[in-house]
Amino acid sequence: MGRITLEKVQKKFGDVEVIPPLDLEIDDGEFVVFVGPSGCGKSTLLRLIAGLEDVSAGEIRIDGQPATDKPPAKRGLAMVFQSYALYPHMSVRKNIAFPMKMAGMDQEEQDRRIAKAAQALNLTDYLDRRPGQLSGGQRQRVAIGRAIVREPAAFLFDEPLSNLDAALRVGMRLEISELHNTLETTMIYVTHDQVEAMTMADKIVVLRAGVIEQVGSPLELYREPRNVFVAGFIGSPKMNLITGPSAGQHGAQTIGIRPEHLDVVPSGGTFTGTVGVAEHLGSDTFFHVHVDGLEEPMTVRADGEVSLHHGDTIHLEPQPDKIHRFDADGLRMA
Repeated sequence: MGRITLEKVQKKFGDVEVIPPLDLEIDDGEFVVFVGPSGCGKSTLLRLIAGLEDVSAGEIRIDGQPATDKPPAKRGLAMVFQSYALYPHMSVRKNIAFPMKMAGMDQEEQDRRIAKAAQALNLTDYLDRRPGQLSGGQRQRVAIGRAIVREPAAFLFDEPLSNLDAALRVGMRLEISELHNTLETTMIYVTHDQVEAMTMADKIVVLRAGVIEQVGSPLELYREPRNVFVAGFIGSPKMNLITGPSAGQHGAQTIGIRPEHLDVVPSGGTFTGTVGVAEHLGSDTFFHVHVDGLEEPMTVRADGEVSLHHGDTIHLEPQPDKIHRFDADGLRMA
């Protein structure tokens, strides 16, 4: 129902190529997240799939059928925007019903679908309210409900949580994941937040300047980043990337060590430095450590009971089987 295939898909705006030709396969029922820094092409790629932007070259297929030249309404996809795009003068019920009304669906079927979507999204008690009477999280659920009633082959989410505060983001993240488990429908989700990507995705697509740098499960990208870019982008706090003599000792141009893979030891250790900032978060403490010979401070994720403060000397030992090695081209070494 929701298998999407991109073959040599390219996008140019005039003479500017924003997405070089790329291939991508999205399986039916997958939750796929496009992630990358601002301007990497992730929203443009989503809009190409939706039909909101024209493809400059290549082919898009949905369930094996050509979709490159189909208008958005004929692709069987439903898009949820960052801005919610609700009609303020309409009730929640009418907002959710709008796409069905435009399609000429009979009232009985509209009511059935509205009730089903409202129940799934905990909106039953709010159907007669207007968007202005709802919280940001509730308005986002209305936008999702309007997509659900179309019973699409796939849902497309374009940074849907970026307008919400931190607590609401976490809550809505869980709700969308639960919804995917319930509906078992293909979902493609765009975000710049790699924590959202890691916690929600079956498969992550990491983009940089329109190029797919790596595709894989969250754990695959965490454990075996293909290059320095992916290594530095996936993981929170981000991986420590070290060049110079320390990397050379490992036969690499660059080595990567995640903050959680640096052990604080009583003395000695591969790295000795001075604590700059200590962020005490309860169960964890993040130490930002200045090490002689390294340009950037190292970040260490330690047990919250470790009692070190600004100016203290700290000794660090990387876990040997967790050191990532990269060559002069920034590519992962065996």
